Amino acid sequence: MRKLFIILTSVLALASCQSRSNIASTIASSSPIMPIRMHSDTAHLILTDYLPVLYGDTTLWEGLQWTTGEAVDCVNLVGSRNIVQEMDIINRDHSIHSIAFQDKSGSFAIPVLPAKPVRQALISLGYEEGKLRVGFYDAVVNPSFEAYIQNRLIDHSLWQANEDGSWTLDLTKEQAPSGRSYLRVFAEDETYLYNDLLLPMQDGRIITDASELNRHDQQAQVLYSILIDRFYNGNTANDWKMNSPEVLDIVDYQGGDLAGVTAKIEEGYFDRLGVNTLWISPITQNPWDAWGCYPFPNGNKYDSTKTYTKFSGYHGYWPIYATQLDSRFGTPEELHTLLNSAHAHGINVVLDYVANHMHINSPTLQEHPDWHTDSILPDGRRNFELWDEARLTTWFDKHIPTLDLERPEVCEAMTDSALYWLANYDLDGYRHDACKHIPEAYWRILGQKIATRWPGRPIWMIGETYGSPELIGSYVKTGMLNAQFDFNVYFTTREALCGLTGMDQVMQNELTSLRTYGAHHTMGNISGNHDQIRFASIAGGAIDIHSQGKEEGWTQEIGIGDAETAYRRALLLEVINMTLPGVPCIYQGDEYGEVGGNDPDNRHLMRFEGLNEEEQAMREKVAELIHLRRNSMPLLYGEFIPLIDRPDEIIYQRIYLGQKVTVTINRKDLSYQIVSE
Repeated sequence: MRKLFIILTSVLALASCQSRSNIASTIASSSPIMPIRMHSDTAHLILTDYLPVLYGDTTLWEGLQWTTGEAVDCVNLVGSRNIVQEMDIINRDHSIHSIAFQDKSGSFAIPVLPAKPVRQALISLGYEEGKLRVGFYDAVVNPSFEAYIQNRLIDHSLWQANEDGSWTLDLTKEQAPSGRSYLRVFAEDETYLYNDLLLPMQDGRIITDASELNRHDQQAQVLYSILIDRFYNGNTANDWKMNSPEVLDIVDYQGGDLAGVTAKIEEGYFDRLGVNTLWISPITQNPWDAWGCYPFPNGNKYDSTKTYTKFSGYHGYWPIYATQLDSRFGTPEELHTLLNSAHAHGINVVLDYVANHMHINSPTLQEHPDWHTDSILPDGRRNFELWDEARLTTWFDKHIPTLDLERPEVCEAMTDSALYWLANYDLDGYRHDACKHIPEAYWRILGQKIATRWPGRPIWMIGETYGSPELIGSYVKTGMLNAQFDFNVYFTTREALCGLTGMDQVMQNELTSLRTYGAHHTMGNISGNHDQIRFASIAGGAIDIHSQGKEEGWTQEIGIGDAETAYRRALLLEVINMTLPGVPCIYQGDEYGEVGGNDPDNRHLMRFEGLNEEEQAMREKVAELIHLRRNSMPLLYGEFIPLIDRPDEIIYQRIYLGQKVTVTINRKDLSYQIVSE
């Protein structure tokens, strides 16, 4: 395979704390850089999306000399030839290539994957005495391979064809970094690009036992979403309510706090359930008064005399200050205690951070009234909730103006505010709100600041974007976000389990995700979230799947419906999430089948005691599934091989070093099988 070489004739710096003479060797041994995925023969490339440490410092690019192979051209360079950050790549032979960099200390490379049809057929067959054996699920003629340890390309001469049609990669002649590293294998033939392999290594040895993994192995995460105010009250001293006649109790503060999360960590709730990453809702200071309004023409189920309600900021999404902890949730000391307790239990904590908007009464906007976008469009219309038409400027509500993050001074301030939480607390990453409503420059600058300030610190960032796989995937790059929630697979699975589309469509959407985000992505496979109707109520027919669920949540008592059908469908959703590639994500209460409509009816107080028999059984089965996943290398790092996709049934395998897990989902009789061999 040919390589596009970028030769660094000048020395480079990896931030002020790094030696200017060893940038290539440093990057070679650092976390794997996501591949460049081409969708046509030509791709526009912003190099800092893949190398965030090079963002914004043109001195790092001075003296670059380019040499290209016959099959790859770099054209339309932005800037001079010696200071290049953007270019177009033309792949003339539709093959895998790599962009290679070198300096006096060594070299590293970024995979460039061609725009070919993708087949899920490459599998890892075994590992013995430092040699990896790979093959294909069915016959492949003249495949070629490219392998990396971290970001260092392995010499092609170390590959050997075997008589049985498999291939062996001799790793005994390769020196992997000490500690955790990752081996990646890419393959193609004349027609297809194949799924890649990802194998975690410890001190140069491929890991074969899941017990060797830890919370920093991103593919080994199981995420649990916590809405703090509605989780558990651990410190009654910080309880506070508006107690206003204008605010119904369901949208007032309920007392959940950071101390409550800590209490449940120390009680072992998450250990028993099996989750090892917590996503906690925003904890920044929110307003003390009520905002917004929901009108009721005929009263509502919470108070039949009410014709409207205003809302408190119990959810945390109306920041007054971006760097101040809301005292209703706790103190800095309580946040430190939560993090220490979580880490002692082998649990990550990622913080929900809001960058798109601030509350209209925030001191920041009072001091800088021009820092938000215009609430009036040029044609005179209100620029409210125009999610796609004006996605970078629209306001979510009239009291939470969207920040104009295309202005450099606003972007600098908000990225610095995000860094405040990482600098002052031992957080493990972020869940980022409303990603598609924020310009790409914000994500690039944030990624660069994190990469240069904390090189080597494991920080995982997952975003929220509703839209096409192409839009969602445009943010998933080494210099931007690690992952996003895969809403498209969720919505299709929800419909298929309820009989509105075929299970074969679930398989097709999953294959689309694997093509778009990679075979070993960490996209979030969700059971629901705080903006969706509770799936158990949909699954049992208590509420129509096509409903928005808002009005019903306010005016109806939404229960489970047909309980047997509801819990069996809800369990199948968890089975799918726990056996697909990606990171399973459970919204609090979904582990026992909590019911409800949409916001705020999907935000009931979490229940730990008093569950009925079906709810207890659901929680126990979900815990079994989580522990099964976390103890299975095939389910964590295995290749995904589709076997059968019919309207009522899908069957697929996960394969890791010859170990197989076969998963069968049948929506007609609401059954499943998970067989390990």
